[in-house]
Amino acid sequence: MDISCSNVETFLIEKIAAAANSLGMEAFLIGGFVRDKILNRPTKDMDIVCTGDGILLAESFAQSFSHKAQLVVFKNFGTAQVKLGFQQLPQPEQDAAFEVEFVGARKESYSQNSRKPQVSSGTVEDDQKRRDLTINAMAISLNPGNFGKLIDPFHGLSDLKDRVLRTPLEPSQTFSDDPLRIMRTIRFAAQLNFEIHPETLKAIAENASRIRIVSGERVADELNKILLCPKPSVGFNLLFNTGVLQEIFPQMVALAGAEYIDGMGHKDNFHHTLQVIDNVASQSDDLWLRWAAVLHDIAKPATKKFEEGHGWTFHGHEVLGGKMVPRIFAKLKLPLNEKMRFVQKLVEMHLRPISLTKENITDSAIRRLLFDAGEDLESLMILCRADITSKNKQKVKRYLQNFELVLLRCKEVEEKDHIRNWQPPISGEMIMETFGIPSGREVGVIKNAIREAILDGKIPNEYQDAHALMLKIAAGLGIFEAPPH
Repeated sequence: MDISCSNVETFLIEKIAAAANSLGMEAFLIGGFVRDKILNRPTKDMDIVCTGDGILLAESFAQSFSHKAQLVVFKNFGTAQVKLGFQQLPQPEQDAAFEVEFVGARKESYSQNSRKPQVSSGTVEDDQKRRDLTINAMAISLNPGNFGKLIDPFHGLSDLKDRVLRTPLEPSQTFSDDPLRIMRTIRFAAQLNFEIHPETLKAIAENASRIRIVSGERVADELNKILLCPKPSVGFNLLFNTGVLQEIFPQMVALAGAEYIDGMGHKDNFHHTLQVIDNVASQSDDLWLRWAAVLHDIAKPATKKFEEGHGWTFHGHEVLGGKMVPRIFAKLKLPLNEKMRFVQKLVEMHLRPISLTKENITDSAIRRLLFDAGEDLESLMILCRADITSKNKQKVKRYLQNFELVLLRCKEVEEKDHIRNWQPPISGEMIMETFGIPSGREVGVIKNAIREAILDGKIPNEYQDAHALMLKIAAGLGIFEAPPH
């Protein structure tokens, strides 16, 4: 099989082949590299399967460079990874970086309650049988007798051409053995825009509950990859329609459906959320901004209420949604750090810019938005624009026009007042030093009053005005005697 390889790839393939030949092993390129080269997709890693000790082959390959490559060995799994940088790679691709993973060909057998298989040595054909999809089971020989030959027992090349995903062996057994393959199949459908073969899709639905035995970290990794697809709704619809989403993320499933009373209904918030995610994805590659889109309406089911004469309301869903974010991140094994706090902040604030389109926009309201959003203002605005969805095109047009007005006012006020990432001119330390008081309630009262006065436009954002107000407030609190007028 003739595939087009870069100078770096050809260089590495020849070195791998030479190392395997010197050890008397057979070696094969397999999996994602073969798939992506046929599809002309960029790739920076290779998977090598060999008949023998994969770690030994990795060590031999790593030592073949004049500048020794970085070798990482995973003895428990019988695998090794060689990381290559500009010192090992040829000109003119000095900035390239590559990872090559080695494993010995193996057979696998599974128990009912674990996705960790019992492993024994095998042939390349055995190794191909254990792969998740036919398009990931293709191999290319690196051996002298048939170098470059495509070994494709499950017709993966044909499936690539037909843009269809199917398992090499019986699909229900494939997914029951290792349910992570369910997530991977759906992720590949979203990444490649391929169809899942009907029998394979049916088997995913039948084995959806098996996903419970997969670690939360592995599920989160696949969810993140789905979210980073060009159109994440493809993957989320598949997760929803097969019942997998109910198993891994029931709070999102709860958004689905619309309820009617007296002929009045609300939008299906699940499909609205998918549209918002896709809208954000078209504007930003930021994974955590996409997670904010996933979670922006997550509390609507809990806050849904029907009000006579008015219709359906979701009052406070942004506040409750913000409180739900840490619990959902913990459950999904997502990081509980500044990434989570960024998502939480955007969920809590996602209604603020839109609400400003419904009133006469005061400078004070704009200042508060700028101050509260800070360095995340652009991300917030992407989310808010993405949240404007309706089948009524005129309604969308009107909302977008109003939203552009808010953006314009933000720019005007920021240029005038410089509020973004702003700290008031009077700090807590200055208050304590001026009045000789310790940290406590009085310091907070004075500091908050100065900040509010500036945001409300009652005093300019200047030190002298803030200092004068500080003295006045302190006198009112009885910790400072104001001079007579």
